[in-house]
Amino acid sequence: MIKLDLQFASSFLTDREWEYQQPFITDAVARLRKADVPGSDFLGWIHLASETLKQGVESIERAAARIREDSDAVVVIGIGGSYLGARAAFEWCKPEYYNQLPPTKRGGPEVYFAGNQLSAAAVQDLLQVLEGKRVSLNVISKSGTTTEPAVAFRLLRQWLTEQLGETEADKRIYVTTDQHKGALKHLADAKGYPTFVIPDDVGGRYSVLTPVGLLPLAAAGVDIRQLLSGAALAEEELTVTHLQDNPSLRYAAVRNVLYRKGKAVEILVTYEPALRTFAEWWKQLFGESEGKDQKGLYPASVANTTDLHSMGQFIQEGSRNLFETVVRVENSDAAIYLPSDPQLEDGLEYLAQKPLAWVNDQARLATQMAHADGGVPNLTVTVPDRSEKSLGELFYFFELACATSSQLLGVNGFDQPGVEAYKTNMFALLGKPGYEQQSKAMQERLS
Repeated sequence: MIKLDLQFASSFLTDREWEYQQPFITDAVARLRKADVPGSDFLGWIHLASETLKQGVESIERAAARIREDSDAVVVIGIGGSYLGARAAFEWCKPEYYNQLPPTKRGGPEVYFAGNQLSAAAVQDLLQVLEGKRVSLNVISKSGTTTEPAVAFRLLRQWLTEQLGETEADKRIYVTTDQHKGALKHLADAKGYPTFVIPDDVGGRYSVLTPVGLLPLAAAGVDIRQLLSGAALAEEELTVTHLQDNPSLRYAAVRNVLYRKGKAVEILVTYEPALRTFAEWWKQLFGESEGKDQKGLYPASVANTTDLHSMGQFIQEGSRNLFETVVRVENSDAAIYLPSDPQLEDGLEYLAQKPLAWVNDQARLATQMAHADGGVPNLTVTVPDRSEKSLGELFYFFELACATSSQLLGVNGFDQPGVEAYKTNMFALLGKPGYEQQSKAMQERLS
């Protein structure tokens, strides 16, 4: 089970302070389970893993097997919740240099992600990498009209058609979209693309355990049943509402106390490169859920020990309006030991024959002590290992904490109205039909 350690936060808050949150937490969770909260149409994630396991994932596994058989590379096209969860899980479960490994060691096609930005250079670079490979596309979008993935799909679909012809290209396109409506759903029906459904009651940032994440992960050889089993286990273990027995709810309570004490920024800290995109998923989860009505903690992240040589100075001695949540992987399966080499004058001979994973963990401990001494509370979330099952547990741990924390904050944790502001401006500047008045006003403003 996932553990929460408050050792390096004890001087900043007492147990009494977060225990005072118990009645509010109990009420918030009860309201979530009764669907008596703002955004109650998007609570399908609560029992998603266990229900998906009951229904079975055979259709996803069959499509994934076909992709693996037919493809040297698969391009996952999506943005936000249609991208971050899948990429976070892929990087967590697979080797750092997965795409560079020979096919026999990979166990699946190369995996690339597109549609998460509008860079022409990035698209050009991707097409160069794909040249000469057998490629499949998995486009993920509920509407089919979100600008970034729609642009990427249009470009990659044209490229694939030019390479193979329309008939063959159509056999290599897999769609994850709305069950009934939307531009992408209509195209998939017309072209006969294999189609998987984004449930109506699961929002994008909670969708990693739907086909949004499961299909590309299965295509890469990730054990999606273990991923779901981990989340289902957390779903069962985290039903208790007593804070002493539920680390997810205790985390929600502690971060709420620190917020009320003036901590405006929460930094998610990782010590494994494989967790970098997991931190990006976490930032979207909490940023889109809580950043409303001029409220909410600002979610940031650092990847240590790398960022200790850039951001470490600010965290140690900068503004004291932040705290850190460290995600720690307890057991490493990488058996790397520092060799003995007295000829090197690098001052490291005292570490000869020490496991590198142990050295990394001592660096974590030293940093947490230093930052706590410098006035930065540190929470530690520990997972047993980098398995699919542990990741499933961690996804659910943070999802439940975020949904509960949003209730404590008094915001709708399941909408994102602020996202539309930039879209209106962008559509006006791009000259999209229907935005003529806004376009005129913005051009006058810019001139």
